[in-house]
Amino acid sequence: MTLATPIPVSAYSTPEERWQAVVDRSPAADGAFFFAVRTTGIYCRPSCPARQPKRENVTFFDTPEAAESAGFRACLRCKPGEVGATQRAVLHVKHLIDTSDVAPSLTKLAEAVGLSPFHLQRVFKRATGLSPKQYTLNVRSERLKAGLKAGKAVTTAMYDAGHDSPSTLYDPTTDALGMSPRAYQQGGENQTIHYALVSSPLGLMLVAATKRGLVAVRFGEAEGLTEELGREYPRAALVPDPEALTPYVEALLAHLAGRQPKLPLDTDLGGTAFQRQVWDALRTVPYGETRSYAQLAEMIGAPTAVRAVARACATNPIALVVPCHRIVRQSGELSSYRWGAERKRMLLDRERQAGVSLHSPSITAQQPT
Repeated sequence: MTLATPIPVSAYSTPEERWQAVVDRSPAADGAFFFAVRTTGIYCRPSCPARQPKRENVTFFDTPEAAESAGFRACLRCKPGEVGATQRAVLHVKHLIDTSDVAPSLTKLAEAVGLSPFHLQRVFKRATGLSPKQYTLNVRSERLKAGLKAGKAVTTAMYDAGHDSPSTLYDPTTDALGMSPRAYQQGGENQTIHYALVSSPLGLMLVAATKRGLVAVRFGEAEGLTEELGREYPRAALVPDPEALTPYVEALLAHLAGRQPKLPLDTDLGGTAFQRQVWDALRTVPYGETRSYAQLAEMIGAPTAVRAVARACATNPIALVVPCHRIVRQSGELSSYRWGAERKRMLLDRERQAGVSLHSPSITAQQPT
């Protein structure tokens, strides 16, 4: 395809996709369409923060002009009429990347939408949480996963996904599988995952790792924890091996006791490029402190992607090491936690108390001789 040739934005082309974007209040959908509410006579952009309408009262329009021609008024809160060329440029670039057989350069993408490379980089990251390059790598990884799941040979899936050579396929900077492509294709087959169930101040804790690093740190009941791990890696060899995990377990228990604030442990995380970006940012939140979802979105350079950031926190597979418990509501109140709100409260209380003792002067001192 020729990048310089204008093409229509095909994202959110069905009513189902559009309604889901409204439910998610997705900023990425702003400019792709507009929705109007028959009971109020008002039309909005998809990310409008106003109270969500009922589906049966909603109709969709491609442009503000179409909504106004149908008799609807612009929302005074989200100002849909001000959705301009920038949002549509972002959607256009996403479409170009999604439909390109090869990774388009930033320069060619910028030329296609009439922006400078610097400006495109900035507005694209603000809207999606990713740079165009990161978004391209994510698309390539998802194509690779789909090809492998469909039973394609690794080499075929590699080239179909847009990889130029095996060197880019196995480059750790672009690897989102968390294991080799063949192992991923086979549901973790030939992968060995060692795990241990240990008692902790927060209840039973499952710790699991491959030779590359941790894949899981979770809390719950023994049966449920091991079943969940088995569902995620149905063809991997799951080996109960507390001894192999001793360094991880000792560090985690020391952390829970307040003796080891930092956990610079190796991980073997999969996930999308956006999820990994959120998880990396979480690891920079200091021990004993908290951030809001909005602040975390700012930290990754995507201030409008608050809901996507919240979803990434909710899918974090490695508690404590990726400290999603340090994210709270804007008001400071506790938000939900994958392993229970009470555990979250206990974690934050322990960190605050330990933080005070770590930074307080010792109550005993050696007397001078």
